[in-house]
Parts: sequence; structure tokens; C-alpha cells
Amino acid sequence: MKGIVLAGGSGTRLHPLTISVSKQLMPVYDKPMIYYPISTLISAGIFEILIITTPQDRPLFEKLLGDGSKIGCHFEYEVQEHPNGLAEAFLIGEKFIGNDKVALILGDNIFYGTGLSNLLKENTNPDGGIIFAYHVDDPERYGVVEFNKQKQVISIEEKPKEPKSNFAVPGIYFYDNEVIQIAKNIEPSKRGELEITDVNNAYLKAGKLSVRILETGTSWFDTGTFTSLIQAGQFVQLIEERQGLKIGSIEAEAYKSGLIKKKELKKLAKPLLKSGYGKNLLCIL
Repeated sequence: MKGIVLAGGSGTRLHPLTISVSKQLMPVYDKPMIYYPISTLISAGIFEILIITTPQDRPLFEKLLGDGSKIGCHFEYEVQEHPNGLAEAFLIGEKFIGNDKVALILGDNIFYGTGLSNLLKENTNPDGGIIFAYHVDDPERYGVVEFNKQKQVISIEEKPKEPKSNFAVPGIYFYDNEVIQIAKNIEPSKRGELEITDVNNAYLKAGKLSVRILETGTSWFDTGTFTSLIQAGQFVQLIEERQGLKIGSIEAEAYKSGLIKKKELKKLAKPLLKSGYGKNLLCIL
């Protein structure tokens, strides 16, 4: 399975912070926001990753991340000229995906939880589509999943005024290769976007959509607002300082996944010692 990180958009909910810089390059505690979704993909065993961003931000992401070889991964880059919806990622990434299955994760979504890595790895070979559901207090901000009494999904609505449940669809999705053709056949919504909810509903209509509920203890942050950006940073700081863990570190996740050895991790840590980030990497050893 290959992975796509969608790191485009205009970030208007974070203006003026994001007028001159991509929100996915904004700091979440001690690392750029985009480190978190990339590390999530690595933890799922996905090492070939396409980063989709804006024309003006692409050179910045390339400078930050390179080709991924330093951490044993392979990174490619494409641009989304305009924010035409999440499902456009499969059209932009068609050549990259090829005949493989694909995971899409949003560049401003942060996931953390015990057992999360194993859960993701269990779903990297979908026959159809696999999405997740997370209980929230403000479901009207998201795609919302409605379940029947047998906990089977019966509908998904995009940002409904009257949500049928409190289960939101967080920004990570797993699909078979059919997603490319599905994305080509959906029509733009009233917002003028190719909606990921329409992709999910196409799989649902075909009887090929599975929904996994993220259990209590899993944390999910959609860091697209000032409040959620601050909360995510505070959460990461608290966990890292109290438990001595690294959350969202692409270097640490690559080491844990066996992509790099001790020698490579030490080399990556050396130029980062003054900030403390490198010291924390060395503590992993």
C-alpha cells in the first residue's frame, strides 16, 4: 500500500498565521505539523508517500523532507493548484498510486493512541474502502457516520446541520485501487469540491465500505483552528515530558519500524542537538 498526505489548501481558518506559510509547516510543539501524519503512515507500514501541496509551498516541503531516503522512505511531491476537495488527491496521485492500494491522510490531522499502529496495519489491505469513526461533541463540523442497531454503517453525511450521530470521520482513509475510478466519476458538490464523503458513499452503495470505531484512549486532533492547534501542542508536550516518548517523530518512527539503524539515527540526531530534539532521539537508543 502507498500513502498520500494532502497538505494543500489555503488555511484560511488560521489566518493571519498561514498567509505566508502552509499550515502543515506550522509547529505542533517541537516539530512541523506534517511530521505527524507522515509518522502515522510509517507506523502503519507505509513507506512510499506522496505529499500533495500548493505550488508555492512545494519547495519548502522538499527542503524539509527531501526524498525520504534519510529515514528509509520514498517521498514524491505533486501540487494541487486549487483546493478542489480531498478526493482530487486520487486524481493528482493516479500515476503515483499505479496499481496499488492507497491510504490518504490529511496533513493537519494528528493521531495518537496505544494499539493504533496495530489497528492501522490490520487495515492496509482493503477490499473496498475502510474509514474510521471517532466520537465528538461537534459532529456538524465533519463527515458523520450513522449506524444501525447492529453497528453497521447506513449513511455518511458531510457537515450536516442535524447530525444523525456523534461519530465523525477523521482524516485517514484506506482504499483499494478502485478509488481512482470512483474519484473520476463523482461530481463536484455545492461547494465546488470533490468530496471524500461522496467517495465513501460510492463504496457504501456498492456494499464495500467498512467503518472501524477508534476506541476510547485514542486521541485525534484536527489542527485547523487556533484552539485545536494550541491544544495539540500542549497534548504532545505533556505526553513527551511525562512519558519520555516521541509523538509524531518521523525519525523515531523510522527507527522503530526498522527502516534505519542506530548509526543512521545518531547521524540524524547530531545536527538537532541544540534544540533538544536530537537529544530526545538519542534517548530512544
